[in-house]
Order: sequence, then structure tokens, then C-alpha cells
Amino acid sequence: MKIFLLLLSPLLIFAKVHYAKVEPYDSILLKSAVSGLVTDIDLDSEGKKVSSKVIIHIDDVLDKVNLEDTQKSILLLTKMLEINKNIANTLIGTVKRQEEYYNRIRQLSTASKTQKDSAYNNFSSAKTQYLTTKEKIISLKKQILDLDYKVSQLKDIIMKKSIVVNNKYLYKLIVKKGDFVAPGTALAQIKDINRAKLIIFLESYELKKLAEKTIYINSRKTKYKVNKLWKIADDKFISSYKAEIYIDAPKDIFSKLVKVEMK
Repeated sequence: MKIFLLLLSPLLIFAKVHYAKVEPYDSILLKSAVSGLVTDIDLDSEGKKVSSKVIIHIDDVLDKVNLEDTQKSILLLTKMLEINKNIANTLIGTVKRQEEYYNRIRQLSTASKTQKDSAYNNFSSAKTQYLTTKEKIISLKKQILDLDYKVSQLKDIIMKKSIVVNNKYLYKLIVKKGDFVAPGTALAQIKDINRAKLIIFLESYELKKLAEKTIYINSRKTKYKVNKLWKIADDKFISSYKAEIYIDAPKDIFSKLVKVEMK
């Protein structure tokens, strides 16, 4: 029995010791949202932290031409709309005068049928012309709305063809200049190294009063806590529960192995 306890005691002592790599806080696989030919990539930024810089550019020449032409079309349609509004304002006056004349002459017994028919036809023609102009105004407004939406689409496409990385680490460029990409094509892998994280796997008994425990890294007491805990056992480590601890980014390099203890 004493021999058994001696053999078991090291396991009890080191049961709460874990080892984890210092990993970037997040890893992101950038994928293309548009299709086109890759015209430029920033190879010099690979393996560096990048701030507000275009790392990949996809051909957008025709999109910019399309955008410019569409904006010109909107200006022309807007001018046409203003002209037709002025025509409609003029016609409404004509319609009112023709209607008043027709209502007046149709009650006159001295007016001939030909005069009454002519007055009605003039009134009807003016009203039809006015309604046709109003219909054209509605059509022009609809065309402008459609083109406004097209402008928004083109601006969005053009923006998505310049892949910008802001305050992230460009880990790997996946495409090359001259490649044709489609929506969903992987472009680059970036990592958030502004913070770091440790991933450990805890036994069920370690979960008790976890929030109250102090975390030691390489035997040094820290202010860190477990930030994320999976309450379903891991698929690979079937008797353990995955946990993440978010820590300050290292001053030198990532991927170092550290010792983690919770007491």
C-alpha cells in the first residue's frame, strides 16, 4: 500500500500542471468576396504586422469604368426628370383651363355639338399628355433608384477588390499575381497578435470553483482568468474540457511553450 501511494503521489502533485503554446489571439483566413484577376500582391509585407495597407489587389478597371458611366447616366436622368417635372407643371395648368372651358361650354345651349366635342377632345388630350408625363416621371425615378443601387454595388465590388489588412500580422499569402480568383477563394491568412491566448484541456475535477482560482504561468502568479470554457468534452481529448486563457501579447515571439497551473 505504501508503495502504491508513493507511485501515486507524483501524479497528484502534477495533476494541475498544463503546458500550452502562446498562440495569437485569433487566426483569420481571408477569402475573396468577388471574382477577378489578381493584379498585385504585397510580398514584402508577408511575415510582418501590417497597418491599413492593401496586400492584394484584384483587377477593377472595368468596374471603375462601369461606375463612372453609371454615375453619368444618373446625372442625365436627373436632368430629364427635372425637365419632365417642369413640363408636368405646365400641363397641369393647361388641363385645368381646358377642363373649365369644357365644363362651361357643354352647358351652353348656343354651343354646337362640334364645339362641345372639340372642347372635350382638347381637355382629354391635355389630361392624357399630363398623365403620360407623370408616368414618365415615375419611370425616371425608378431608373435613378435602380442606378443608385448599381452604384452602391459597384462601389462595394471595387472596395472588396482591394484587400486591406489593418493592425494584423500577415502570416501567409495564398494567391499569386496572375491568379484568377472566384468568390470563396482563399487569399491570405492573417493573425491577431495584439493579444495572445493559451489553450489548455482541463479534467472535470479542475472545473470546480474555476473562477476563484489563480493562474500561474511558468510558476509566476498572474491576473489572468479562464475566458472561455467548453462545457462539452473535447472530441480528441474525450475526457477533457477545452479552455482558453487570454493573455498579453509576448514582447518577442509567439509559439513558446509555457507551464500553466491553477491553484
